[in-house]
Amino acid sequence: MQNYWKFFALFDTLLEKSTAKEFGMKRLVTVLLVLLVIGSLAFAAGATDQKSQGDTSLEKVLNKGRFVMGLDDSFPPMGFRNEKGEIVGFDVDLAREVTKRMGVELKLQPIDWNAKEQELNTGNIDCIWNGFTITEERKAAMTFSPPYIHNAQVVVVREDSPYTTLASLAGKNVGYQAGSSASQAIDDTPAFKGSIKQLIEFKENLTGLMDLEIGGIDALVVDVVVAKDNIKRSGKAFRILEEELAPEDYGIGFRKGDQKLADAVWEQLVAMHNDGTLAQIAITWLGADSTVVGN
Repeated sequence: MQNYWKFFALFDTLLEKSTAKEFGMKRLVTVLLVLLVIGSLAFAAGATDQKSQGDTSLEKVLNKGRFVMGLDDSFPPMGFRNEKGEIVGFDVDLAREVTKRMGVELKLQPIDWNAKEQELNTGNIDCIWNGFTITEERKAAMTFSPPYIHNAQVVVVREDSPYTTLASLAGKNVGYQAGSSASQAIDDTPAFKGSIKQLIEFKENLTGLMDLEIGGIDALVVDVVVAKDNIKRSGKAFRILEEELAPEDYGIGFRKGDQKLADAVWEQLVAMHNDGTLAQIAITWLGADSTVVGN
């Protein structure tokens, strides 16, 4: 700040030595410089004030008393609609218990999975929590919790099909869900991707599985937890190839910088692991405790 006043003192001295003709122009320049400096100081003060406020993500959720969870409501067993149209599932039960312990209401907000990042960044939801795979690209765009469960991208085929390996699907039609990590897994396996006749995108995994059942596609790349649940729940004649495409981890995605909210949610998940609640929920929905919280 002192440097600003030294600058103006020097400029004022120069004005005193100016001719009358030059005085008017220099006075105008002085006024403009003053306005520029005042604007700069105001901007700096505002930036400092904003920085001093820090991360208020947890405070905002606690103040409004509501935590909005963004999810794909057709992703069993993590989050889906039951026969009554209610949204249920493993991740849903985890979120219900976490928010109960935090003392806030849980709001379930179904979203278009292909626009999930936009929903998060515009503030429509507080997190993405629904079998959400942690990837380097996503980590660069948002704040993630640590992994809470292991997963893998696998290939599902009809039970009566001749396919036993990824190589056996050469020249065939393979489907995947739009905006899912299945797409990344396919891209990261160039030999497999290059051998496929056609990649077919589906808005939802369930739609892809129905198309697989009627022979519209020859195989579907999908999360192993979804594949196992669908085979068990529906009793349909599907099987999973032993050869996995890619191992991965599920995490909870928050807006970039919302670390305090992410930490608060994770703190409750750790507490649920310690008292056995997490294992109980996992066994209910997954048949076994495959979570990795506390490991």
